[in-house]
Amino acid sequence: MTITLNGDRVEVAGPVTVAELLARLEIDARRVAVEHNLVVLKRTAFDGTEVKEGDEVEIVNFVGGG
Repeated sequence: MTITLNGDRVEVAGPVTVAELLARLEIDARRVAVEHNLVVLKRTAFDGTEVKEGDEVEIVNFVGGG
């Protein structure tokens, strides 16, 4: 299926949950914020939110500094 991930159209095997997508991308779910179809998700919703054909997903990494 084709989704828009951080502004780029990408092919992913699906359907897939947000948690599964993060795992496939090797992204630590504890260090990101995820927006799915213009809705910012709570981390507890990652397992239950399904990404489908045509969906838009934005993943923002937290960066520490000092």
